[in-house]
Amino acid sequence: MRRLRSQRVGVEQGSVVLFSDFEDGGIMWTGSGPRELRHAVAFSEAFRRAPVVQVGISMWDMDQKTNIRADISSDKVRPEGFEIVFRTWSDTRIARIRADWLAIGEVSDDDDWEVV
Repeated sequence: MRRLRSQRVGVEQGSVVLFSDFEDGGIMWTGSGPRELRHAVAFSEAFRRAPVVQVGISMWDMDQKTNIRADISSDKVRPEGFEIVFRTWSDTRIARIRADWLAIGEVSDDDDWEVV
């Protein structure tokens, strides 16, 4: 468990359309087999250390003729940002995905100071 000092907890959230591949025949819509997309997210302000990040699918548009297979996660989490990773495989056809994310971690305070 990560313990945070209550006066220094920062929370940031966002929402992003990862792709809309049906419009231009992109790989998630026309391809098959393992496919992966990474999307970099920058925080509006850096955390003191890498925060805890939760990612989820908030909108999906998938072909109903094939099985729905999807995996979404965060990767390369650092104080300044992280990457959303979306994967699918086999014959799944995905037109669009929107992901929502939430980051919680310790932030700097005006009373912080460093001895150099």
